[in-house]
Amino acid sequence: MRKKAAITALLIFALALAPSPARAQGGENLTLSIALLGPGTELFFWWGHISLLVEDSLTGRATFFDYGIFSFETENFFTNFAMGRLIFSTGSFDANMYVHSYIMSNRDVIFFNLDLPPQTRLEIYEFVQNSVLPENRYYYYHHFFDNCSTRLRDIIDIATGGQFREQFGEAPSRFTLRQHVRRHTWFSPFFDWLLNFLMGQRIDTPITVWDDMFLPSELARRIQEFYYTDSEGNRRQLVSGTEVIFLASDRPEVLEDAPVQWPRKLVFSLCVSALVLLFSFLQARKKRIGRVLLGATYSAAGFVFGSAGLLLYFMAIFTDHDYTFDNINMLFGTPLLLAAIPLGIRYARSKDLSAKKFLKTSFYLRALWLLCALGVIASMLIKLLPQFWQDNLPDQMLMLPLALAFALHPAGLKKLLAGRKKYLKRK
Repeated sequence: MRKKAAITALLIFALALAPSPARAQGGENLTLSIALLGPGTELFFWWGHISLLVEDSLTGRATFFDYGIFSFETENFFTNFAMGRLIFSTGSFDANMYVHSYIMSNRDVIFFNLDLPPQTRLEIYEFVQNSVLPENRYYYYHHFFDNCSTRLRDIIDIATGGQFREQFGEAPSRFTLRQHVRRHTWFSPFFDWLLNFLMGQRIDTPITVWDDMFLPSELARRIQEFYYTDSEGNRRQLVSGTEVIFLASDRPEVLEDAPVQWPRKLVFSLCVSALVLLFSFLQARKKRIGRVLLGATYSAAGFVFGSAGLLLYFMAIFTDHDYTFDNINMLFGTPLLLAAIPLGIRYARSKDLSAKKFLKTSFYLRALWLLCALGVIASMLIKLLPQFWQDNLPDQMLMLPLALAFALHPAGLKKLLAGRKKYLKRK
């Protein structure tokens, strides 16, 4: 019995020391590909995805290694997300099921086959296998500096002995981070405005091509043009072939150039301002509908811009979302605008336009939006200083005409000023 147990123990020890089939083959049996996965429908998928495919001819297995996994079911997910401490993980998946899920979601699937020496392929395979172990798989996600794409970028750099970063680490980018964001959000006016309104000037500094590769599409672009020198001195192109598995249909395109957004925001703001003046004209003609519509517009604008301001202040002051720091939109996009909601309702419900209560409500509303307009002007002037360079002209063009229209529309202005003058004389 003891002899049998000793033989079993020796067999287990021998198996533990024995090389794996992949290592025994020296990596000859492995094929590595980068899989570019196109943008999806949900907001958090608008920037696309990327992962590593490893095919083993010995076992017949094809496995995807994904560095961008998250789940809404994770403990404290929404709290961590709000505070800028979102935890992502890595994982491995069967290739057939993985590809099928993306095709069913109407997302591009394109493979870029990598030309790497067998030993390097083996080392990458062992590295990614180790990265999906429970003790290694979790990391703090950062949209620009640590995500599914930057992790594969770093793996490629290690595989090529640092040559990938050497070529692209100092090369200037054609865009800033904000311009990259707008290339992917241009088709949704509200979210394009909100996301860029919340992000400060830290994403408007010059970056390198290396930094560009936080985007899966930019990583795919660069690996196709990259050549490196292997250990034997041979010059090799990293991507040996491309396989288009599936192309999505009826999806907004990712723009090649960063769009200029401020004219569209200005036109929208001028159109709303024209409506404010129309409602003001109706009120001046003693049409109750004009006052009701004007008050409703006050409240609606207060809700939208006040809520955005509240979110901006929260993210810039209380969270770890570092790309929301140093945001000069805080000069005019403030939570104070939420006060326009009840004031607008009171304005719309007023019956006696000469009553002190109505004049006071009108004064507070006008003052609130005049402060907003002055904040926009201050945010323009402050950029004359070298310490401020935020690309927020779309936000300024959206807010300035609207704030001026709310503050200075003619209906009741004469009566308000007369009432204010009379009040000051009494004091």
